[in-house]
Amino acid sequence: MIPNYQDCMKPFLLALQKSGTEEVKLRDIINSIADYFELTDEERVEPLPSGKQSILDNRVGWARTYLAKAGLIDSPRRAHFVITDRGITALYTPSLEINNQYLKQFDEFVAFKNLSNTKETVEDTRQAFIKPDIEDDNDITPDEALRNAYKTINDALAQDILERTRNVSPAFFEQLLIDLLIAMGYGGTEEGTAHALGKSGDNGVDGVINQDPLGVDQIYIQAKRYKQGNNVSSGDIRDFFGALNLHNAQKGLFITTSDFTRSAKDTAQKLSSRMVLVNGHDLAKLMLRYNIGSRDEQVLYMKRIDEEFFEE
Repeated sequence: MIPNYQDCMKPFLLALQKSGTEEVKLRDIINSIADYFELTDEERVEPLPSGKQSILDNRVGWARTYLAKAGLIDSPRRAHFVITDRGITALYTPSLEINNQYLKQFDEFVAFKNLSNTKETVEDTRQAFIKPDIEDDNDITPDEALRNAYKTINDALAQDILERTRNVSPAFFEQLLIDLLIAMGYGGTEEGTAHALGKSGDNGVDGVINQDPLGVDQIYIQAKRYKQGNNVSSGDIRDFFGALNLHNAQKGLFITTSDFTRSAKDTAQKLSSRMVLVNGHDLAKLMLRYNIGSRDEQVLYMKRIDEEFFEE
C-alpha cells in the first residue's frame, strides 16, 4: 500500500542519512522510500486523478516540503537534498515517530503552518468540507484534501441537478439534451440538433443526432425521464436494439435519469457494442462537466515552483 505523506518523513531522512554529507537526488530518495515500503511496480507509478504525477511522488513531495520547513533537511540545489543536524538528531531514537506532531516543536514549522491556516476561503460552506481534512494529524496531503473536498461538493451538486432534471417537463428535458449534446460537440448547430431530436417516437427511437456537422455519421437516441428506482429493463434494451436494426443504424445512445438493471446492462453488452448506456449519475456528471444547468463559480489554480526559472 502506498504510504501517506507523514509516513514518508522518516524514510526520507534515513535515505539522506545513508549518504552522510553528500547530496542525494530527489528521484533516488523516492526510489529508496519505495524500497523501504516494498512497493510493487504498479504502486510506484500509480497516478493521481490528474494523471500528471504519481501518488508516491506527490506524497514524498509533501513530506519533503514539511521536513524542509521544519529545518530537518536542506536543498543546496535543485532536486538535491542533504540532512541537517536537526534531522540527524530526529533519527537518534529509532522508535521515534516523525510526523507533523513532532515537527510542531520547531518554530519555523509552526510559523509556516500558521501562515497557511490564515488563508480564508471564499465561502464558509466550502470550508466546512475542506477543514476536517487538513488538520495536522491527518494523513492526507493538502492537495488530496482539496481533491476530496472538490469531489464531495461535486457529488452533492450531481445529486441535486439529477433530482431537478427528473422533475422537468418533457419539452424541457428534450431541450436539456439538445444543449448537452451540442456542448459535447455533436449536432453541429442547435437548429439541426433540435430538428433531429424532434422526431419523437419514430419507430422506437426518440431522436437522431449528427455526430459531425455534415451529418456523415448519425447517432440514434432513446431517452427515458424516469424517477429513481424505475430502472430501464432488458426489454427496453431489446426494443431499442431492434429499432437500431430497423434503421440500419451503426450507433445508439440510451439515456435515462434513473438507472439500468443488471440484466439490461448484460443484454446491451451481448447484443451490440454499438450501444452506449448513460444512466442518471453519468448524465448529471456530464451536465456538470459541460455546464448544463450549472455554472463555474470559482476557479482554483494549483501552483508549483518552476525550478528551471531559478537556475542561473
